[in-house]
Amino acid sequence: MTPGNNGEQTPNAPEGDDDVFGYLYEDGKAAGATPPSGGGGYGYPGPRSSYNHVRAVGDRRPNTYGTQAAPTYGQQVPQQPQTYGQPNAHYAAPETQPGGAPTAPQYTPASRGSGGRGGGPNTKGLLIAAIAVVAVVAIGIAAAITFGGKGEGDDKDAGGQPTQGETVKPSEKPTNKPKDPAADLPKTDAKALKLDGGTATASDIKGAKSEGGVYVSGFDKVGAQVTWTVNGIPKAGAYSLRVNYGVPGKDSNATILVNGKKQTRPLNMKNFTGADEGDWEKGWTNTWAVVQLTKGTNAVTLTCAQSDMCGTTGANIDQMWLVEGSSG
Repeated sequence: MTPGNNGEQTPNAPEGDDDVFGYLYEDGKAAGATPPSGGGGYGYPGPRSSYNHVRAVGDRRPNTYGTQAAPTYGQQVPQQPQTYGQPNAHYAAPETQPGGAPTAPQYTPASRGSGGRGGGPNTKGLLIAAIAVVAVVAIGIAAAITFGGKGEGDDKDAGGQPTQGETVKPSEKPTNKPKDPAADLPKTDAKALKLDGGTATASDIKGAKSEGGVYVSGFDKVGAQVTWTVNGIPKAGAYSLRVNYGVPGKDSNATILVNGKKQTRPLNMKNFTGADEGDWEKGWTNTWAVVQLTKGTNAVTLTCAQSDMCGTTGANIDQMWLVEGSSG
């Protein structure tokens, strides 16, 4: 095909003949189709030249000078033996084809991970990093234990008092137990009492709480009395006078004097244990009465007056003590 030729006619083809390739088969040849002159057209190889021929439609010769011409239809092309490992003479790399190298992304061993083993992560590097993190954490814990701990006595100041953050052991915690009102108030027993009116100490009846089982006997007639001198009263007011006593299975009572002044009610010494008459040992019990004391020293007296039952029933006096307040 020459420049400007639209391909309607072919050189040396009969005018009006539409089949320009008729010479390639028998019926075309019989109709008068002839190949173009000069060779090189319609599949016939032509002479080599130093320039590229203008080829008509259907010409399959390569453009490059010196290459082997394409075989015609039906021509057998002998196969060339190929040695393993050598390049194929008929193979051309994609880079040499028109259009250049393929545009697909190329992978290198460096892009596939360590050692070119695939696209997976660098497991060796990750393992080293994990070991490093564990080591840093372990060092931090060890440092906190080493430098953060304190000795057992480090949390106390120079005065030996615990600091704000010190933990108090259960045995060291202060208790809120109410203070016993009688703990700081005076207490006495039979051997410390002043005896008058025929009273005396004895210890033949078992059950007295005084040291050695000593008690005051003879408190069974009018005029018998015992006096307790009480020191250290913290303030003036009402106190509960407690008395441990024993009766012979019968009720008794006595008059109370404070600093010589008779109190409103007598000391009630009933048979609270329910002992049989005459059973002095079972009759040990205790009672109380309200007395008005002044601050400091007071004289508290139990006396057997004419109107009291102690003159006929009798009673044994064991211990006496005080409790703050007017309740029993």
